Amino acid sequence: MKFVIITHVVHKQIKNNYFGYSPYIREMNRWLKYVGAVKIVAPLDIDYASRITATYHHDQLEFERVSQISLLSILDVLKTFFKLPVICFKIWKSMRWADHIHLRCPGNLGLLGSVIQVFFPSKTKTVKYAGNWDPNSDQPWSYKLQKWILSNTFLSKNIKVLVYGEWAGQTKNILPFFTASFSEKDIEFIDKDFSNNLNFLFVGSLMEGKQPIYAIRLVEELKASGKNVCLKIFGEGPLQSDLENYIELNNIKDFIKICGGISLIELKEEYKKSQFSILASKSEGWPKAVAEAMFFGCIPIAT
Repeated sequence: MKFVIITHVVHKQIKNNYFGYSPYIREMNRWLKYVGAVKIVAPLDIDYASRITATYHHDQLEFERVSQISLLSILDVLKTFFKLPVICFKIWKSMRWADHIHLRCPGNLGLLGSVIQVFFPSKTKTVKYAGNWDPNSDQPWSYKLQKWILSNTFLSKNIKVLVYGEWAGQTKNILPFFTASFSEKDIEFIDKDFSNNLNFLFVGSLMEGKQPIYAIRLVEELKASGKNVCLKIFGEGPLQSDLENYIELNNIKDFIKICGGISLIELKEEYKKSQFSILASKSEGWPKAVAEAMFFGCIPIAT
């Protein structure tokens, strides 16, 4: 089977290996055990690796680089307008090559993929919709458009859309789905002490949508109220310097620390030592970091 993945995840190339955000890569490697050839259509930022990235495990993998796009400002929209023809052609060409089309949504490339897959009604398709599928939630128009296209059985044929949660009134191609990067054998029942020090974790990209500042301010207020608390932040991203400045200016570095990326083995040990995980994500339906922390007895504080 020839399998194509359309995703907005930014990848890194080191020699002949392609790296991406570790939880996503670990999940896709489970899928890729069952396919013959793989093509990834995604943005590429060459020659950079991080401790929170992982690489695909497949010996017949091809990468189709596309530009990153954004619709957050008028200038972004204008830039995107000129990039669209090339991006759409690459997505269409890759879908034509594939036996099975896999879309990662929501996202701008996922939106384009949702539109272009309409022209391949006979090909089998899956969609991993990692956002909030709640029909009554307040979401960006682009997310609502993706959801409408994917759930429309006239436009989207031979497709299974994997969503978090069971919602009333859904079409037959919408399937409830749970995801976690660990298996059941990893679950540990740990007797945690809540009577003294309370350890909080934030695990995720340091970007606005994940709201790491929410975690910092929550623990900051708990400390001000007399609680014996600390917070470790594991992740990297564009907000890192802003968060470090906030911690320094507010003199809270004694109990709040940004630890960067760590290995999965090290992260499991941090889960075991912590009582709570915080991830007030704006749009995700069921972040893997929430599920993974629960495997080791962390109480989630999440949207």
